Amino acid sequence: MAKRDYYEVLGVSEDSDAKDIKKAYRRVAMKHHPDRNPGDVSAEKKFKEASEAYEVLSDEQKRAAYDRYGHEGVNAQAGAGGGGGFGDVFGDVFGDIFGGGGRGRGPARGADLRYDLQLDLEEAARGTKTTIRVPVKVNCGECNGSGARKGTSPITCTTCHGAGQVRVSQGFFSVQQTCPQCRGRGKIIADPCGKCYGSGQIEEQKTLSVKVPAGVDTGDRIRLSGEGEAAPGGGPSGDLYVQIVVRDHAIFQRDGANLYCEVPIGFADAALGGELEVPTLDGRVKLKIPPETQTGKLFRMRGKGVAPVRGGGPGDLLCRVTVETPIKLNSKQKELIRELNESLHHDKHSPQRTSWFKGVKNFFDSFSA
Repeated sequence: MAKRDYYEVLGVSEDSDAKDIKKAYRRVAMKHHPDRNPGDVSAEKKFKEASEAYEVLSDEQKRAAYDRYGHEGVNAQAGAGGGGGFGDVFGDVFGDIFGGGGRGRGPARGADLRYDLQLDLEEAARGTKTTIRVPVKVNCGECNGSGARKGTSPITCTTCHGAGQVRVSQGFFSVQQTCPQCRGRGKIIADPCGKCYGSGQIEEQKTLSVKVPAGVDTGDRIRLSGEGEAAPGGGPSGDLYVQIVVRDHAIFQRDGANLYCEVPIGFADAALGGELEVPTLDGRVKLKIPPETQTGKLFRMRGKGVAPVRGGGPGDLLCRVTVETPIKLNSKQKELIRELNESLHHDKHSPQRTSWFKGVKNFFDSFSA
C-alpha cells in the first residue's frame, strides 16, 4: 500500500512554515497517542504515520529531498530506521508536557542574573563607568564545588547509574527525563560539606565594573558574559544582564533621541518678544521669543538632544513655552492690568478668543432656532 503524502498526514500545505508543521504534528499526535487510545491499532498506525511525517518535514534537508523526489527522496530515513527515531521526535515536541525530551548532555549552565542600574539622564546621554555589587552564587571553596565534605567524594547515583537521566515509559514511547534522585548530576552527596551543606555553592557579593555606552535609555541591557551564577558540576557560569533605568529628570523628558522641556515666560515677553537662556545637556543657550507668542508654542533646537546608543546623530531639544499669569499683584499693578485689558477689547488683539466666543454664540443660537 502506497504511503500517504506527508503534508496530507499532518493536514498542512506545502508552503507551511516549521512552526505550523510542529503545531499540526502536536495536534495529530495527541489525538492518536496510544495512551489515549489503548488497544486501537488504527490510532497507533496514524500516530506512527504522523511521527514519520514530522521527522521528515521538520528537517530542512529531508524536507527539501521529499519535496523534490517524494518518499524515494528521503530513502526510508524517516521512522525507526532513520536519524533520531520516533522517540527523539516525540521528546522534542512534547518535552514540555512530559518533563523534558532527554537531549541535554554535559554539565548544566549557571543561571543568568539581572541587575537594575539607575542612572541620571546626563550619565545615560554621555556614558559613564560605574561599579556595582551583585549577590551571586559561586562554587564553594571548601569543597571546590563538589558538595562533599573535604576528603570525601560524591558517589555515583544508583538510580541513573551516573547518567543523570532516566527513561520513563509513556505508552508507545520511552521518554528521557532528569533523574529525580540526583537531579541530573549523576552523583549523590553522602557526606555533605559543612560550609555549603552539599549544594556545592555559597552566596557572595561580587564587585564588578560596568562601562555604560553613551546614549543608553531605560530598557537597554548590557551583558556581562560569565558574570552570572556558577554552575553546579563544573559547567559554564551564566551571564549578568545590567538593565538600564534612567531616573526622571527635573527639567527634561526624553523620547528616543529628542528631549522636551517646558519654559515659562512672562506676559510681557510673550506679547513683546524677548530673549532668555534655556538649559541643554551641553550648557546654556539663548532662545529668542518672537512677539505675540502664545502658550504651547514649540521651539526646536536642533542637535541638542541625545545621540542614540545604536548610532545616528543627536536628536533635538523641543522647548514648549507656557505664558505664566502673574500672582500676588499689588493694587497699582492690578489697576494697570485693568487699564490694559480695557484697551485690548478689540478683535484684532485677541483673534482666538473672539473666534471662540463667536462659535459659542452660534452653538446656543442653533438651539433657539
